[in-house]
Amino acid sequence: MAGSVLAASLEAVLGDRGNANRVFEILELLAAKEEQDVLSASRTCRRLFAALLRRGELWVGDLPAQEDALSGEELQRRYNDCVESMNELLGHESFQVKESGLCTLMKFVELEAECPLVAEKWKGSFAFPRHLLKVVVNGLIPIHEDASLLISRFQEYMEYDDVRYFVMKAVTESIGHVMQKIKEKPLPFYQQNVFSLISPINMPNKERDMVKFMVKQDDQEEWKVSRLQAHRQAFERMWLTFLKHQLPSGLYKKVLVILHDSILPHMNEPTLMIDFLTAAYGVGGAISLLALNGLFILIHQHNLEYPDFYKKLYSLLDPSIYHVKYRARFFHLADLFLSSSHLPAYLVAAFIKRLSRLALTAPPEALLMVIPFICNLFRRHPACKVLMHRPNGPQDLSEDPYIMEQEEPSESRALESSLWELQSLQNHYYPDVAQAAAILNQSLSEIEDDISGLLELSASELFDKEIKKTSAKVPLEFVQARGLFGKKNDILAEHFALD
Repeated sequence: MAGSVLAASLEAVLGDRGNANRVFEILELLAAKEEQDVLSASRTCRRLFAALLRRGELWVGDLPAQEDALSGEELQRRYNDCVESMNELLGHESFQVKESGLCTLMKFVELEAECPLVAEKWKGSFAFPRHLLKVVVNGLIPIHEDASLLISRFQEYMEYDDVRYFVMKAVTESIGHVMQKIKEKPLPFYQQNVFSLISPINMPNKERDMVKFMVKQDDQEEWKVSRLQAHRQAFERMWLTFLKHQLPSGLYKKVLVILHDSILPHMNEPTLMIDFLTAAYGVGGAISLLALNGLFILIHQHNLEYPDFYKKLYSLLDPSIYHVKYRARFFHLADLFLSSSHLPAYLVAAFIKRLSRLALTAPPEALLMVIPFICNLFRRHPACKVLMHRPNGPQDLSEDPYIMEQEEPSESRALESSLWELQSLQNHYYPDVAQAAAILNQSLSEIEDDISGLLELSASELFDKEIKKTSAKVPLEFVQARGLFGKKNDILAEHFALD
């Protein structure tokens, strides 16, 4: 029934502009209870207004305040009603309906780009349906529900350079408008939706890579959107606006994971992230570990000076460091930060001692990585070898002068200690760990160990390695049992048999 009504209304409106009011019959079905009726109405709206846009039958420019009977103006008002209804469909309970509404709106964006409904301000001016795209963006980032599935469907449109640019602008405006109302409190769904929309953005590296535009302009080179600098500015402002508001802990970590390779390289001024990264570094725990990557880039590439950086890095060494899933990333960066030969011996010794002390409760896969790591520190800083060669030094925890709880590395008395912890590991239950720790009994070679292959070593890999080992058959003495308890004339043997 709905299909015949829609077909008749479509034919009537396209056949005679005087039938503009029959658009209401189509729009009413967008609010139908049956999902199939809504989908059919959505497809009909797409066909109807796509044809009207191509034929230039909609009103161009601002609509008059008073509604007249002019067909072009009437159709334009119905078109606005359709856009509003499609925006409401983005919040429908059915994903198929949401997807249909999204595709319809983006089809309108494409057609409005080809056939602008905004009067040309001056000859040669550039037009893009920014207002319509803003409606789409606001529909993709609702405040009270997860829209990640619909956002993933939208990502194909982000391949267009002009769409990506105006989406970044629209997201920036939306964040400022929404977050200002709630007075800095986190909005988990909204902020997660924004992150889902902006985190996959694939920024071009060079201006010549920007060749895919939804809107084809006559003087494309003169259009601001075709310039990489403008894209970088929009990208930078969007992320700075997003990150200046308090984030939920889980989202905080997700941002830090991608910050160093997906955000900082595409900013005009990466140093603007200093406040965010230093604040994250001071939070502690996994968040501080993840902030190290971004800080490393700012310190080494942009001359960031961070007071007490090594003191904070030292404080991150706690028992969880050998268990967190970011262990590989942390030790890779710690290796880089401790590679300078200009670091004072007391500082490196403090790191060696704390890593050694924590190694007493570390799993085997972490020990196989940290022992070569410590050996490399000795190779870079020979002054610390006094920890290895102190025969009359402390032999256990009760004699150790090292102060584990001291936050200041210079006051930890690490250089007065010895590596009795690694001596203890020579008796570890796992043979490979015991063998690795035994290297301290020998003189270290000058060539550093490559730990890159050990950073992500897991317990399952060690287990697989062990079960694949083949061992030689060992001859065992065997004496055949003569009774249940081994005695020939045992009374139990009279009543029980081993067969």
